[in-house]
Amino acid sequence: MSEFRIHHDVNELLSLLRVHGGDGAEVYIDLLQKNRNPYVTTTVSAHSAKVKIAEFSRTPEDFLKKYDELKSKNTRNLDPLVYLLSKLTEDKETLQYLQQNARERAELAAMATASSTTSFSAPAAASRISMQELEELRKQLGSVTTGSTLQQSLELTRKMLRDKQNKKNSGQRLPIFPAWVYDRPTLVGDFLTGSGLSTDTAVPIGSLPLASQESAVVEDLLYVLVGVDGRYITAQPLTGRQSRTFLVDPNLDLSIRELVNRILPVAASYSTVTRFIEEKSSFEYGQVNHALAAAMRTLVKEYLILVTQLEQLQRQGLLSLQKLWFYVQPAMRTVDILASLATSVDKGECVGGSTLSLLHDRSFNYTGDSQAQELCLYLTKAASVPYFEILEKWIYRGIINDPYSEFMVEEHELRKEKIQEDYNDRYWDQRYTVVQRQIPSFLQKMAGKVLSTGKYLNVVRECRHDVTCPVAKEIIYTLKERAYVEQIEKAFNYASKVLLDFLMEEQDFVAHLRSIKRYFLMDQGDFFVHFMDLTEEELKKPVDDITPTRLEALLELALRMSTANTDPFKDDLKIDLMPHDLITQLLRVLAIETKQEKAMVQTDPTELSLSGLEAFSFDYVVKWPLSLIINRKALTRYQMLFRHMFYCKHVERQLCSVWISNKAAKQHALHSAKWFAGAFTLRQRMLNFVQNIQYYMMFEVMEPTWHVLEKNLKSASNIDDVLGHHTSFLDNCLKDCMLTNPELLKVFSKLMSVCVMFTNCMQRFTQSMKLDDELGRLTLEHGTMLGPPTEAERVEERTRKELARKHLAEHVDTPQLASSFEATISKFDKNFSAHLLDLLARLSIYSTSDCEHGMASVISRLDFNGFYTERLERLSAERSQKAAPQVPIPRGPPAPAPRVAVTAQ
Repeated sequence: MSEFRIHHDVNELLSLLRVHGGDGAEVYIDLLQKNRNPYVTTTVSAHSAKVKIAEFSRTPEDFLKKYDELKSKNTRNLDPLVYLLSKLTEDKETLQYLQQNARERAELAAMATASSTTSFSAPAAASRISMQELEELRKQLGSVTTGSTLQQSLELTRKMLRDKQNKKNSGQRLPIFPAWVYDRPTLVGDFLTGSGLSTDTAVPIGSLPLASQESAVVEDLLYVLVGVDGRYITAQPLTGRQSRTFLVDPNLDLSIRELVNRILPVAASYSTVTRFIEEKSSFEYGQVNHALAAAMRTLVKEYLILVTQLEQLQRQGLLSLQKLWFYVQPAMRTVDILASLATSVDKGECVGGSTLSLLHDRSFNYTGDSQAQELCLYLTKAASVPYFEILEKWIYRGIINDPYSEFMVEEHELRKEKIQEDYNDRYWDQRYTVVQRQIPSFLQKMAGKVLSTGKYLNVVRECRHDVTCPVAKEIIYTLKERAYVEQIEKAFNYASKVLLDFLMEEQDFVAHLRSIKRYFLMDQGDFFVHFMDLTEEELKKPVDDITPTRLEALLELALRMSTANTDPFKDDLKIDLMPHDLITQLLRVLAIETKQEKAMVQTDPTELSLSGLEAFSFDYVVKWPLSLIINRKALTRYQMLFRHMFYCKHVERQLCSVWISNKAAKQHALHSAKWFAGAFTLRQRMLNFVQNIQYYMMFEVMEPTWHVLEKNLKSASNIDDVLGHHTSFLDNCLKDCMLTNPELLKVFSKLMSVCVMFTNCMQRFTQSMKLDDELGRLTLEHGTMLGPPTEAERVEERTRKELARKHLAEHVDTPQLASSFEATISKFDKNFSAHLLDLLARLSIYSTSDCEHGMASVISRLDFNGFYTERLERLSAERSQKAAPQVPIPRGPPAPAPRVAVTAQ
């Protein structure tokens, strides 16, 4: 069972039980997925489970009756359900909850009924009638209305099937029989009850001698056996779909009546089979039922030939009642089996594959009875011919021609163009789906391969390539599954090879993946240096002020100036400005199917104005059929990885620019040069952090995972393997780059924010020093070269200085204005250290508890000299000391000063 089906069933069960609040469906879904045990049905286990429930039930007769009814309908998964219910009878707590829940629902239903019921008073009867008169009236009304009621129900069923089929086949209307076919009951070949057409005046049978009674009854039986009422034996009106019953003249001799009652079940079975053949011959019931009805009609013809031969004997005076009973014995078993099958198909409302499942299972059940099994095999083989024709066309050519919705594969109206647009589009999964009810039980194990085979060929056909399977061979039903299993296997192997070769060789799938890796996973270093140099100023603007066409032009320039110019697919790369920053996008994805989803969706995307750097991403144009694999969902994952690494690269460039500006600042005479020591140390720690994180993501996550992907693609045998390997590659990259864990993501985001704020602060401070020095130098030069400045020049100089100070006041952080530069750097250091320690602590937990051993290398890189380990140990000791009761502690020697991780400037 798929994850989506489990999710749907759990939600439906919770809604039926009226369970609201709590942990939601996610907890139960996780439990079910972790505790999957396949149930193997056996006759013994199903019987014992049925007996246990019957013993537990207050009304075991009703339960057993319902079980037999569902079994006769060939209901799937009935025995596993009964086994589950038998296990529930042993769970007292669950039973108590279900009983309480049933009482609450009954009370709610009673309240709803009471509120909607309107009071009315029935008129008093003018006179009373006796029970005998009431019974006679009921019979008269029944004989009149039964036929019309049955016809109405059949017409309603046909109308529902027609509407369903016409909805599916919107382009063409399916044929139907004209109304007069159903309005003329004499065409059916069954008994005409309540018609009153007979004008014969029968002599009372009791007044005849025994030999004459036998002769009259034999003649009546020959009529009854072909669906015509006799003089002394008449058919009773039908109520619903029950078996036909007969009324025998009560004055008939007892011995003759006993023998007649033994022969009448043949006539009842014939009536059932005749009605089934006429009903299922309508277009609405599908080709499988048409074929089954035609096979039954062939057998019924043999039966009618037998009755004709018996009639010939009767006319010659050679047929007694005993001989009739003897001659009808072989046909009795055949007609009884046909009637049983017809009743089961009717009860189960079987169409297409479900009809074949019923026939196949019945064939197996008759294993000990060779005659009955041969009969069922004949019917199953005949009924399976149209189904196998649809199957052959699907697995050999990838075409579905199923106007009556009988096949196990159903086609949905989905456009392949939406794969590039819709993130939630599941074209590959939902264009063709398996209909469980229409899978014949003898093809249950091969349903997945049947679906995949046709899908593979269909993709190639949609690319306007003609495909015809060279190993195509007619599939014929047999009890030995190996025959058609081998054919399906051969067709599957051919289809998977054709599509895989088409994608790998003609469409050059691996080359497209390498092209995407070159841009989205930053595999092309010189291209990114050119691109970021060209677009740095443009991307610093607010996203609303950015001109996308200018960015496209700069991208084109960067592609032409770098080694990416040799990439044949470089023109498929596009610019995309996203409506959210990366953190919001990732948190929205991670919040899907959780309690936070509604709050995340309702958040206004324009609460904060995005800069171009935060909104920037690449996009890639993928054409059909490669869009089956590189669909919008896969591209979104690539975009997440790219935005994450692109922002890290931007922060690294900012820190490097701070390093350059700090080098220039060293040339100036500073009264407090010691202030810069802390800033230089912090900048180097930040740069060390960002560079090591980038190295980890690129060389310890993406490159090894990429090599695994390439290796797996070489060994892939079909397109589903390719899809699985590609999805696994992206999932592993997202997980190992800390993008699927909300806690790590938030801490990492804070660290990046601190780094960006620090670089802004340092750049503004350096700019202010440069500006003051430049103003002083200009004043000095002006005063020495041209004499004292004039009053107008002094006013202009003061205005420029005031504007410069105002500019600095607007952009310098509040801590810097409120206190000294040293205090500001100290606060940045404190925040960065706190967030980094938090990240290392969380990484340590996940690397041990969740077996994410790859994250241990991040810890070793960031904490290469044990500096942060000491601080973490000290913090944990302080926390444990605060948590412990206050006890006087003897003073010891002072702790040694911590080592500081500082690399060369």
